This record gives sequence, structure tokens and C-alpha cells, in this order.
Amino acid sequence: MIENSENSILKTEKLTIGYPQKKQDHIIFSNINLSIEKGKLISVLGKNGIGKSTLLRTLCKVQKPIAGAIYFEGKELNTYSENDLSKKLSVVLTERLPESQLTVFELIALGRQPYTNWIDTLSKTDLEKIETAIKQTEIGHLKNQRFYELSDGQLQRVLIARALAQDTDVIILDEPTAHLDMHQTINIFSLLQQLVKQTNKTIIVSSHEINLALKLSDEIILLTENNLQFGTTEALIAKNAFDKLFPNNLLKFNKSLQQFVINKT
Repeated sequence: MIENSENSILKTEKLTIGYPQKKQDHIIFSNINLSIEKGKLISVLGKNGIGKSTLLRTLCKVQKPIAGAIYFEGKELNTYSENDLSKKLSVVLTERLPESQLTVFELIALGRQPYTNWIDTLSKTDLEKIETAIKQTEIGHLKNQRFYELSDGQLQRVLIARALAQDTDVIILDEPTAHLDMHQTINIFSLLQQLVKQTNKTIIVSSHEINLALKLSDEIILLTENNLQFGTTEALIAKNAFDKLFPNNLLKFNKSLQQFVINKT
């Protein structure tokens, strides 16, 4: 157990992430020290293949760290049982959903599995949580449809609703706007920002939508070659953290706009 500040919910100490191998571990990032507060929208940014998904999978106990420790509410993450952790942290990863005939309502109801009894009967509380999640994500008109009938944008809202129905303090989402058009992407990010304000949950989301994330996130975890930085957009800009995010000169970071723009020179 470590001392936990009033607003801190997730911490790492000297964390090393990567993949164990027989001869030598494949290390992606090491000595990661983060302290994430309650009620924040945190975006994880970086180029393709830099390690965003590996970081998220490690933070939610899907993947083991190579070294170091992760603490949730002051308690080491690896001491939580799967059921106890599922009442505190919900995850939406990029894996495809298995084929089934589930309706939208039934898919969202799966978020209540940590609380239901052995025959999976939904209680009044379970039903209330499901309906609240449906209302928060504005998908009431979809709840009787089969989930495979949905557009990508609609399905992302349903998966977020499932995580909300799980009623955890932290929600981790890996690339929820992948394959969405600009309008759908803005809708999803706006929804996440709104949910943080309404529920005081902490939402950690990886994304390639860097300009949008810079505008809407409370804090940024920025992954670049051999370096991980954490802070507000303004603090990272002051450190020139975005200047070398991309390896070529096609894009440059405009500090006054706080956005990446096409380099015409």
C-alpha cells in the first residue's frame, strides 16, 4: 500500500512495459511514473506502433508489466481479484466482438456481470444502471437492434454504454474512434468529455486524433521515441514536447493554435 493523495486514483512507479522473451525482454518504455487524478479525461497520444495499446493493456491488468508497480486507489493492481477489479475499472479494447445474436440492450447488460448472481438475473439496480448508461450515450432508439446491425460509430457508443453500466471509477478505451469519420469522431470525443464532467469518472483513451485530443483532454500522456511525458496540453507545449512527434517535415506544431498544421515551406 502506498500513500494516496485525495484525488489520485491510478499511479505507476518505475513501471517498465513490453513483452517478455526467452533471450531478452522486449522493452517499449521504462521508468514510467504517472499519477492520474479522478474526474479527468486523459488522452494517450503517439505515432503508430509506439506502444499506446501496450501501455493501456498493462494499466488494466490485461498484460503483465516487465518491472515496476501499478497502484489503483493506493493498492497494488496485481493484488486485486478479477471480479474486484472489474467493479472499479472497465475496458474497451480493439478486439472484434464474437459473433452472436445479442441485442444492444443485452450487450450493454453484460457490463453488469461483476454484480449479477450466478444465474445472471438482473436486479432493479442493474436495470437502472443499464438504462442510465443508455440515456447518457443517447442510444435509446438502438437498444432493441442486434449489435451487428450498427454502424461503427453507433457500436462505439454501445461499448461505451456497456462500460458505463459496469459503473467503474475508471474507463480505459483503446482507439474508440478508429475507422470513424470526422463527424463521428468528434461526437465520440465530445461524449467522453461530457461523461467526465457529468459522472466524475476518469476516462483514459488512446487516439490518433491528436488535434482533437489536445483541445478536449484534461491531460496528455505523450509517447515519443524513448520518451514518455505527462501533463496538460499547455505544460507539454511549454516543453516543446510535440515538436518531434512526427519523423518528417510534412507536419509542424503551431504553438499559438495549439494544433498540428501542414508545413507548406
